[in-house]
Amino acid sequence: MKLLRFLIAGIFFGIIMSKSEAISWFRIHEMFRFESFHMYGIIGVAVIMGIIIIAFMKKTKVKTLRDTFVSYTPMKLNLKRHLIAGSIFGMGWALMGACPGPMFVMLGHGFWIFLLVLFSATMGTYTYGAIRHKLPH
Repeated sequence: MKLLRFLIAGIFFGIIMSKSEAISWFRIHEMFRFESFHMYGIIGVAVIMGIIIIAFMKKTKVKTLRDTFVSYTPMKLNLKRHLIAGSIFGMGWALMGACPGPMFVMLGHGFWIFLLVLFSATMGTYTYGAIRHKLPH
């Protein structure tokens, strides 16, 4: 019952992603070709909403599933590292037409090919975890 609110939030997220066309492969490619502001507007609203929601959760002392308070510790900027990682993420996003959030929404819409995308993303994350200690941080 405790996880019901997360299920409801996930359903709401999926509806928002669908109605805003953020799961549209064509919209994503328009963004990467700088042909439309649509996706930049969605991302901008998401960033602003994230800031507001995290600030609200910190102020009202919301607890996580692990019974700790919501907190945020900014990461130190490492320009080279962040440019390389962002470029890899962006290339995957452009090639697949979906970032991690919409992958699940696409599955919910019945695009079963995204099982392969989800599997690949999971394996990429696992591989990073396995070789993380060998990478320059």
